[in-house]
Amino acid sequence: MCVIFFYVNSNPQVNGYKLILASNRDEFYARDTKEVAKWQNVENCYGGIDMEPGREGGTWLAISGQDGIFKIAALLNLTGEPKPRNAVEQQESSKSPTTQTINGYKPPSQSTEQIDPHPLTCPQSSLQHNNNSLLGRGMLVSDYVSNYTEGFDHVNYNRSLLADCSKYSAFNFVSIEIGPSTRPALVTLCSNVPASLVEYKENTCYGFGNSLPSAPFEKVRYGRNRFQKIVEKFQKEQQPSQNELIDQLMELLKCKEKFWPDAELMRRAPNWGEHLSALNVCVPGHGYGSRTHTVILVDAHNKMHFIEETMKTQDPEGEWSRHHIETQYLF
Repeated sequence: MCVIFFYVNSNPQVNGYKLILASNRDEFYARDTKEVAKWQNVENCYGGIDMEPGREGGTWLAISGQDGIFKIAALLNLTGEPKPRNAVEQQESSKSPTTQTINGYKPPSQSTEQIDPHPLTCPQSSLQHNNNSLLGRGMLVSDYVSNYTEGFDHVNYNRSLLADCSKYSAFNFVSIEIGPSTRPALVTLCSNVPASLVEYKENTCYGFGNSLPSAPFEKVRYGRNRFQKIVEKFQKEQQPSQNELIDQLMELLKCKEKFWPDAELMRRAPNWGEHLSALNVCVPGHGYGSRTHTVILVDAHNKMHFIEETMKTQDPEGEWSRHHIETQYLF
């Protein structure tokens, strides 16, 4: 489970923002991950990296900037959906028995590898398979934000993804391109169950989760409304405080209130729905929940702030680390 809220405006006021984004990553606590940092072999690209064996190099959320353009992408699982019938198989013998899971994954094995806080390396190839029959979805985000050639621009990339979407397990792929102030930002949601491509206008607050946008979970409805109030309050202030904005967004992401019952969530996750109905997820006894909270801001002068709070252990009540990366993009 994951959730994302964002506001995009390619031409904000002088003290405003081109991007205001808040997101939770819900995952098994034991899944090996590298914290947010600048990717070592990609210019001006930032995000965490999934290090789960067979999924290495993918990511759930990242941002980059080049040649006057910001690219942002996020990957959300579509809960409770079967694998596409015509999935591309890596090898015929790779099929394995079905295992009951929380959100489409079984818990990874315990790992003693320490998190490396140094700059991350993004893979060069998008043709990375895992040990299952489907392509790793995390590479969708990595490929989009790390490439600025014509085939990877916003429109072409999403059209190509739509054509190949049956190669992946069910997903919502959110992509954003913010260019010059004279051109509206591009916001697109690509899903593959069913295959669809939906474009959204800028200057609006959006919220997406692990269901189709036409049937959002109750927590996503609540979160989007609260996110909109935070953004509108900030925009009305004469001397808006960036730190206050960050704190309010983090408080939203940490909301533990359960929005239950929820008919759509009950349909998609009948065994775990109530535990998944909070923005800040915790499934007791199963090592699964909201392990990373992220806020990303891009101001009117192209200064980017990437704030990440993430678990350092497998105990949500234990120690957390906080990273605040500040970068001035020179466009």
